[in-house]
Amino acid sequence: MLLIKSLNLNSKFFLTFFLAFSFCFSATGEEAVDIWNEKKDKTEEKILRKNNISQETRIDFSKIEVGEKKQEIKISDNENTDPEIKLVGLYEPQKNDLNLDMWSSTDGDIIKDTLARIDKIKLSKFSEEIFVNTILTYSYPPKNKFSQDEFLKLKLNWLIKNNKINLIENFLNNNSQFSGKSKLIKYLVDFYIASADISEGCKKANFINKEIKDNYLEKFRIYCLILDKKQEEAQLNFDLLREEGRSDKFFNDKILFLLGMKEKANKKILDNNLLNFYLSSVTVEDFKYDPTKKTNKNIWKYLNASNLISINYTEDKETMKKYEIAANEGTFDQDKIFEFYKAVPFHVNQLINADTVYKSLNGYESRSLIYQKILLSDNTENKLNLLFLLKDLFEKDKLTNVYTKHLSDILKKMDPKDIPDNFVKIVKRNIISEDVSVLGKIKYDDKVLHRSKVIKIFTEKNPNKKKIKKDFSNVYKKIKRNKKYFFSIKDVILLETLSSDGLEIPKELDINKLSENLTIPTNINLLVKNNEIGLLMLKLVEIIGSDDIQNLDPETLYFIVNILNKAKIKKVRNQILNLTLPLRV
Repeated sequence: MLLIKSLNLNSKFFLTFFLAFSFCFSATGEEAVDIWNEKKDKTEEKILRKNNISQETRIDFSKIEVGEKKQEIKISDNENTDPEIKLVGLYEPQKNDLNLDMWSSTDGDIIKDTLARIDKIKLSKFSEEIFVNTILTYSYPPKNKFSQDEFLKLKLNWLIKNNKINLIENFLNNNSQFSGKSKLIKYLVDFYIASADISEGCKKANFINKEIKDNYLEKFRIYCLILDKKQEEAQLNFDLLREEGRSDKFFNDKILFLLGMKEKANKKILDNNLLNFYLSSVTVEDFKYDPTKKTNKNIWKYLNASNLISINYTEDKETMKKYEIAANEGTFDQDKIFEFYKAVPFHVNQLINADTVYKSLNGYESRSLIYQKILLSDNTENKLNLLFLLKDLFEKDKLTNVYTKHLSDILKKMDPKDIPDNFVKIVKRNIISEDVSVLGKIKYDDKVLHRSKVIKIFTEKNPNKKKIKKDFSNVYKKIKRNKKYFFSIKDVILLETLSSDGLEIPKELDINKLSENLTIPTNINLLVKNNEIGLLMLKLVEIIGSDDIQNLDPETLYFIVNILNKAKIKKVRNQILNLTLPLRV
């Protein structure tokens, strides 16, 4: 975590700072490490900065070095009384060509509105990557209408809403103290309890420190100490919790039993939160619980993960509907629903005439009948008709999520050669891709500029720039000889980018003329001019949205790359060019 406060630097300060800093190193005798190097032990630095600090006095974080022991770098002024600004995040600004002030010039309300629109979009893998890299980069908050705590809260809520477990853990590892820390830890703890992985949940309890006063987390930590057979430490923490009046009768009863200080625990089952419910399940003999529609989703998940739910055939439609809704919401095993469908009894005549009989049935009975008919069908076309009929029945009762993956799995097992022509498109649409995009091998074509060897400057890790320049000269000579050659939008994108990176373009190649019919929205250009780089990146996320970058039309691709060139955000730009310019086989 970086703490940055504003100041006016003077010569006296520099002398004092230099002497203090030199002494710090000579005293420790330890090897210096890069402040941004994530592979080293985490350090905490305090850098004090004034809001009106000039460009000349900015601090280059990449050049600050500290010893491996935790210490603070303070740049201060005796007259300065500005509050400290705590920077939290995951990524250094330089990693993605961003900067600490990328939000400073932007109105907070505009950022909020943009984030609200993005929140409604199911982002593609590429646009989500840009979004995460942008919001989790160390930076100053907007100067107005968006407080530091508000800004941070919004980021943390996004991580939780989108279940970004790995990012949450990395965030906790990289930031020792911040507003909302206990909320993140609690989410992690509940995630692992709900997954019936208590040992992993207990590891996350290590994020709890003395600054955190959260009854829920401290109770869980006490249970983990008991689980880890650290009885004395558990009892000490338990006694302290009770002395401070932060325990309760239910928790006391369960912990005293688990500590062996009570022969029997109360048989009461409490489901007001996941921890209490979990403690009930491990202390109540012959534990049984019948969840309802109102039961917390995490409790549903825990029951499912712990195999504490067994459903048998029942004619009670409401009971079955309860489990179908839970499966649709992802809190109950969807496969168990189909196991139940197989157990519903039908007469032979009902199965033979299932494609008409189902109309006289409702809810799970109609779905069960069609599902059993699918299992009995050996004709591909009939089976496909029934599969998509069953899909309609799920959609009718708004239970689509129960069936989506199951349908995809069945379709994947079918031989594509056996699928009738009239079903090919609908089958393809209903197969869930594995979301593993393997880039094919690049096939260079020097007859087309944007597919020529020139693009190696974007597709290779350490391109030979002298060779690229020579390749460009040779490719251009070939193209020039072709009187019918037409410069495509992707060619223009390449030429503009090469020019932006300092490659000299032949004078007869008038890029402005080639791009005269291609436009950039004025409001986007202004973001670069005003150094509103954070908002610019959010706008790009919004524009790309749920689309794969490879599927964007050339006009949209042009203005995205053009604006990234102007903003000098080369890493994201190069990713885009690597995915969109080459021909891959």
